[in-house]
Amino acid sequence: MVSKRYACLFVLTFVVALIFSHAVAYDTLDPTGNITIKWDVMSWIPDGYVALVTMTNFQMYRHIMEPGWTLGWTWAKKEVIWSMVGAQATEQGDCSKFKINIPHSCMKNPTVVDLLPGVPYNQQIANCCKGGVVGSWGQDPSAAVSSFQLSVGRSGSSNKTVRLPKNFTLLGPGRGYTCSQAKNVLPTAFISADGRRRTQAMMTWNVTCTYSQILASKNPTCCVSMSSFYNSTITPCPSCSCGCQNKNNCVNDSDIRSVVGMMNTTTIVAPLLHCTQHMCPIRVHWHVKLNYKEYWRVKMSITNFNYQVNYTEWTLVVQHPNLNNVTEVFSFDYKPLIPYDSTNDTGMFYGIKFFNEILLQSGPEGNVQSELILQKDMNTFTFKQGWAFPRKIYFNGDECRMPLPEDYPYLPNSAHAKAIASSTLAALLLLVLLAFW
Repeated sequence: MVSKRYACLFVLTFVVALIFSHAVAYDTLDPTGNITIKWDVMSWIPDGYVALVTMTNFQMYRHIMEPGWTLGWTWAKKEVIWSMVGAQATEQGDCSKFKINIPHSCMKNPTVVDLLPGVPYNQQIANCCKGGVVGSWGQDPSAAVSSFQLSVGRSGSSNKTVRLPKNFTLLGPGRGYTCSQAKNVLPTAFISADGRRRTQAMMTWNVTCTYSQILASKNPTCCVSMSSFYNSTITPCPSCSCGCQNKNNCVNDSDIRSVVGMMNTTTIVAPLLHCTQHMCPIRVHWHVKLNYKEYWRVKMSITNFNYQVNYTEWTLVVQHPNLNNVTEVFSFDYKPLIPYDSTNDTGMFYGIKFFNEILLQSGPEGNVQSELILQKDMNTFTFKQGWAFPRKIYFNGDECRMPLPEDYPYLPNSAHAKAIASSTLAALLLLVLLAFW
């Protein structure tokens, strides 16, 4: 009886762990988002093959920013990389067994990075050499692809002798991605430029990598503050929203000049933040600005408190029920996100090219702002109980820490509102009387 109880407990624990492991990598606002790495064997060489590796970011609002992606794997046999185009292995490893032709890398578990822009043309292929930066699918599908080519030796030169690499890892640029094992799929088809000829790869396998914010960081990386025209109280980010582990290493206003000098070096690794009560690199402020008869207006501000990072191609995702009727957005680009046919309450905001697509490091220029006008649905619209504030906000794909609902700027009750109106009217009458005195 005891053994059965322990067996049931073990099975239950295993099932819960399995469900949780999948849940942490599931994004309800982007349920199909992933990075797919496709290996196409394009041709055979005497002891191996030439493969085209294509990394496609199918995530709607999460991109890979500088310093770019890092891809790793473990060879199944004793393979070596003879040469690479469009990327490079970070270490050559021990190639002492080779006397004439020295491989590009002899590592059992190579680590590969993208080449930087501006490399010679004979080292480039299409969609390479962007320093590892990969855009999000929602912003620009053409920028959401990165590719490189490699020649693999000592692997076998047929479909029956080639063994798929294993234990894939992806940094983008930090932790957070978990990759599946490689899986054989139907060979990729290629159509010639004139559309008259179709060819296909010798063999193809895919690896799927999904993101989990829990794996990326134990603390949030952004927070949300709130304010409104109908309440003078500003609701700040919760204290220590992003953890206060860097509290002793933050920078005050008086230390800014010394920080500028430190930024000229390349020895700083830990985040260098402006001292705040929330200690977040990013703060998003949502201000309910104006109320019209059929519309209402919101101002959004994103502030960078990180002295080390310029956020390029940033994204801001907002979930609010009135985003189903956006009338106009100023200063940002906007795209609705509709992960489910039954709901239309989520939108992605991002910078306009050559205007504000870069959120600069902390300082006078370290913020971007926009306003949006939304049309009211009289059946649902209200300023009561915090309805005018977002349900969720994501910056660069990471969910931001929200204030507690009871801390939202509240709508004054009617008695309080009448008292304010009466006091305002009395003050105006007094000014009129003094003017004619």
